[in-house]
Amino acid sequence: MRIPTERKRVMQICWVVPDLDAAMKAWTETMGIGPFFVFRRLAIDTVKYRGEPCSVEFSVGMAQAGGVQIELAQQHSDAPYAYSDMFKDSETGLHHIAIYVGDYDVAMKHFADLGFETAVEGRFGNLRFAYVDTRSALSCMVEVIEHDPVQDQVFARVVRGAEDWDGVTDPVRPGMPPQ
Repeated sequence: MRIPTERKRVMQICWVVPDLDAAMKAWTETMGIGPFFVFRRLAIDTVKYRGEPCSVEFSVGMAQAGGVQIELAQQHSDAPYAYSDMFKDSETGLHHIAIYVGDYDVAMKHFADLGFETAVEGRFGNLRFAYVDTRSALSCMVEVIEHDPVQDQVFARVVRGAEDWDGVTDPVRPGMPPQ
């Protein structure tokens, strides 16, 4: 069964890391991927962890590698969350692949119909997102991200950054453009 949406492709691969700055440096030096756009200390309380309200704080760095975005995530709070489901504070590993969907409800029903539990579900502004616990099938989770015009701009900025990057200048950049 396929997810009936035009945006079903895997658009992102995420690793959980204990030190975001060290991880971005390693990816840039080892793989030549960059620049990383960093969103530091994101605190969200419009989220549920396995059905219960929770709050979490984390930072992410995003860079484009061809047609796939590389995301590195560091959780700062010790709240139960999808990241801590898989890795302890000092561990690094592949956490999820992400799909960017036009019909969030249909995508979520697809995974529920297959018997997968939602580990985290929440909102960033108007955008809905979820981490579906697909570890039994894929050895990682799937993040479902609802299409959103603001998120389109963020993703486009990451893509443009990689296209224009000389491989050296400003390998780490603020996630949001200066106001």
